[in-house]
Amino acid sequence: MKSTIQIFTELGARLAGFGSDEVSRSVIARAVAENEWFSVEDIRYAVEAIRSEMLDAERIEQWLSHYALAASHEPKRVAIIMAGNIPLVGFFDLMCVIASGNIPCVKPSSKDRVLEAYVEQLLREIEPALHIEQYEQDADYDAVIATGGDSANLYFATAFEHTPSLLRGSRHSVAVLSGRESDEDMLRLADDIFRYSGLGCRNVSLLFVPKGYKPSLSVRKMCRAYHNNYLQCRALLTMQGAKFEDLGEALLVESGAEFSRFLSQINIAEYYDLEEVHSWLAASDEVLQCVVSDIEGLHSRAVPLGRAQLPTLFDYADERDTMQFLTSLD
Repeated sequence: MKSTIQIFTELGARLAGFGSDEVSRSVIARAVAENEWFSVEDIRYAVEAIRSEMLDAERIEQWLSHYALAASHEPKRVAIIMAGNIPLVGFFDLMCVIASGNIPCVKPSSKDRVLEAYVEQLLREIEPALHIEQYEQDADYDAVIATGGDSANLYFATAFEHTPSLLRGSRHSVAVLSGRESDEDMLRLADDIFRYSGLGCRNVSLLFVPKGYKPSLSVRKMCRAYHNNYLQCRALLTMQGAKFEDLGEALLVESGAEFSRFLSQINIAEYYDLEEVHSWLAASDEVLQCVVSDIEGLHSRAVPLGRAQLPTLFDYADERDTMQFLTSLD
C-alpha cells in the first residue's frame, strides 16, 4: 500500500488545474447546482488552497514527523460528520484519519456531497486498498469527529456521549488593524472577509481599528444568496435607524466588540490602546477561530492579512490537534 505522502502528493498532482478540464468543470457545475452559496471561483480557490498548503510532500513529511505513528496497529473506525458551509471543509479531517492509519467513515454534508465524493473517488483510484466507508447512523464507531453549529454540537455531545469524540461548534474570526495598512493590505483583508460569502469560521466578521481610523473596503460581486442577505440586513438596519456605511454588497457598522447576526454586516470596534484588544481576545478565546493581523504577538492563532482562508496542516480548527486525538485512540 502506498504511504500517506505518496497518496496525498499524487492527489495534489491530480487536483492541479482543477476546473480547467471537462471532468472537473462538470464536478464544479454539479456542486454549484447543489449549493446556491457555492461559486465556481470559490470552489477553485478552495481546491487550490488545499493543494498548495496541504498536499506538498515536504510539508506532509514535516507534519507527520510531529506524531508517533505506529508502524502497525489495529485501525479504528472513525466517523467524520462534516459541515458544508464552504467547499471541501471536511477534507482535512479525512486526511487526518487516513494519515493516522485509521478508517474514515464519512458523512458528508448534503451541501457538499459532490466535491467530497469526487475527492474520495480520486483517493480510491490512487490507492485501491484504501478503506473509506460511508457513515451509518446506527453503526458503532471507535471515535467521532463532528463539526456543526452550536445546536448540532449539543446533539453530538449527547449522541456520542460514550464514544471518544472531537466536537466542534460555531466560532468567529476577527481582524486587528494598525491603521497603517496599504491598499494591497486592504484587498487581502477583503478576501479574509468575503471569500466563501463569509460562511466560514475563518471569515472575519469583526474589525478592531484605532480610534478615528476609517477602513476602506471593496466588495466583489457576491452570489445571489449573499446579496439577498445584504438586502435584508440593510432593510433591518434602516428600520432601526442604525448608522452604517453601505459598500454595495455589505454594510460596515460601528457596533463595538460584538459579532454580527448577518453575514453581510461587518462590525467595527475602535480601540485606544492595543492592551484593550489583547484583553478582549483573551476573554473571547473560546469563541475565536483565528485573528487576522500584521501586528505581531496578538494571539496564538494569529495569521497575516490575506491568509485566513489558507490554513496549513498545523492550523487545527478550534486549536484542537486532530492528529493527536487520533493517535491517542490506541
